[in-house]
Amino acid sequence: MQVKKVLKYGTIAFVAFFLFKRPDDAAGAVRGALDSVYDAADSLARFVSHLS
Repeated sequence: MQVKKVLKYGTIAFVAFFLFKRPDDAAGAVRGALDSVYDAADSLARFVSHLS
């Protein structure tokens, strides 16, 4: 359980550091992640629409 807590706080610290030191890169990373989610949802919607 202790390792999980350390990893969680380490991840939060890394994200905060990345956000404050390189905000443009952080925004690009978020944009890329959201684009991936959008593309996956679009692909799933096309798949389901072709089933009927």
